Amino acid sequence: GIKNINTQELKHQLTKKNTQFIDVRTANEFRGNHIKGFINIPLSDLQKRAPELSKHQEVVVICQSGMRSSKASKVLKQLGYTNITNVQGGMSAWR
Repeated sequence: GIKNINTQELKHQLTKKNTQFIDVRTANEFRGNHIKGFINIPLSDLQKRAPELSKHQEVVVICQSGMRSSKASKVLKQLGYTNITNVQGGMSAWR
């Protein structure tokens, strides 16, 4: 249920409709630098804020390096989301 893509593939994803992009870094990290189109739901808030996301659309998750987004992907999977994409390398790999 969890797909992994790199930042190169993410560039193509960004053009897709019906895709939800979430950044699970802290609000401070997000304020410092983020990709247009992503919404900030810090990993610590994901459990309670997950209902903001549709289970019928793909969810693309990013963080700083790929560790937190990988955890977030597992949390979403446990909550019943089936179409989850983790961005490997995260913002560190984003150019």
